[in-house]
Parts: sequence; structure tokens; C-alpha cells
Amino acid sequence: MRTRRAGQSALLLLDAIEILEKEGIAYAVVGAMAASVHGVIRASVDADALLSVTVRQLGDLQQRFAAAGLVTDLRRGGIDDPIAAMLVLSDSFQNRVDLLVGLRGLEPEAFARAIEVTFKGAPLRVVCIEDFIAMKVFAGGPQDVRDAERALAIANNSIDSELLLRLAARYGRTTLEDLKKLMSI
Repeated sequence: MRTRRAGQSALLLLDAIEILEKEGIAYAVVGAMAASVHGVIRASVDADALLSVTVRQLGDLQQRFAAAGLVTDLRRGGIDDPIAAMLVLSDSFQNRVDLLVGLRGLEPEAFARAIEVTFKGAPLRVVCIEDFIAMKVFAGGPQDVRDAERALAIANNSIDSELLLRLAARYGRTTLEDLKKLMSI
């Protein structure tokens, strides 16, 4: 394990990714870490990733993480929850990683579009800017909307607007309309 103290959830994520890769599971980092990759810096100690597995496979994966010495908590979403399940990983220092499965509206190709960056010498797959913005608008909280606005401003003309609008539409009419307002179109 890479962690040595509290405040090192990103290092715990690297440990989790090693296991995911050994299991052949596609993932994409989201949340605050993805925000920082896309130029939106904000204080956060959390680490989140989407997984390309079923809820049942996530249950099997829970055993693999527990065998590696991590505390695990498998939470299943309710019928109206936009996330089917989440596996929370933590260590003895209270570092935490949330592994999310079944985000309603997520295009399966998001995992193939993920970009690779290097973090602490290790490769890390992060959602592309268009998926990041669409997810943030869908989440809809004040911080999420600010993150989407900042990412749009920073990326400026490098965003594939057609892809972004298509992705937002997958999350529903409200997400698409909210995105159009942010894009002023």
C-alpha cells in the first residue's frame, strides 16, 4: 500500500487501480481528480472512479479488495438513484476511494474515450473533457455546475461540441437544456 497517513486518497486510488488492471476491469477517474486534470483546481481529498462492470461483478470485486487489506462497503442505489452501486474502499488512515457502477445515462464508450495521464509515475485513465462536463451538468449541484462552467471556459475551442451535446442528451432533457445555457447556445 502506498498510503502512509490521512489525506492520501489519490494514492489509495493508485492501489485500487492496480487491482482493477489485474482483473482486466476498465475504469475512468471522475470527480475532483478529473477536474484537476481538466484544469479545474479545487481542494478535495476524495478519489472517485467509474467502473465498467455489473453490480454483481462489483460484489465479487469487493472480496478481492478486502483480501488486499482494504475496508470495503458495497452500497446499492435505489430505484431512482442515478448510480446503481458504489464500492467504498478505505484504509487504516481513513483515506477513501469511491468506485461507481451503473451511472444512468453514461455512454459505454466513455471508457474508451478516457485519456491517460501520469500521476506519481503511474498511468491513470481519466474521463475526457466532454464526458466530464456532461456528468457534472447531470449531477447538477452548485459545485458541479461551477466545475462544468470552469472546464468549458478553460477548454474553450478544444471541446467537441457535437459530442458534448450528444452526451448531455443521454442524461436527459434537463441536462441538455442546462448545458445549452452554460454554452450560451
